[in-house]
Amino acid sequence: MDKRRLVLFAHGKESGPWGSKIQALAEVAKYYEYRVESPDYSDLPDAKSRVARLLERYPQNPGELILVGSSMGGHVSLAASAVLNPKGLFLLAPAIGLPGYAPAPPPIAERTVIVHAWQDDIVPEAQVTAYARYHQTELHLVNSDHRLTSALPFIRLLFQEFLESFIPE
Repeated sequence: MDKRRLVLFAHGKESGPWGSKIQALAEVAKYYEYRVESPDYSDLPDAKSRVARLLERYPQNPGELILVGSSMGGHVSLAASAVLNPKGLFLLAPAIGLPGYAPAPPPIAERTVIVHAWQDDIVPEAQVTAYARYHQTELHLVNSDHRLTSALPFIRLLFQEFLESFIPE
């Protein structure tokens, strides 16, 4: 495992640092010899505080950094990307355009992938689609709900391809 290669997860508002999506994607990241970290933000109710904690804990890019965020964690990862300039952003049902959140900043990464659900009842698909269109970001819409549990096998494959895209030829 290369200590300079880090996948940093940011969980959603009502989940924890090692939920089912993070566990599944962490397996993929470890296979590709990434160090995996998933800080606990469950004591912080708002995205702004979570971004501050992330930037305090990881004040600079340690090398090859991949930010992965789910729901509120997607918003946190987007906001942190402006400072950390990660190699990649992998966002799952990101909290974009919701009341109480700052406007979603542009994605700052070599490659950004967004996975969102058609039946998301928390973050409307139209807001994420408009964001992806405006920023010309890769977007995958899946037949699932906000938790994306039913799409996890596909998301694992997508994340595998995402990480493989950073392997030098």
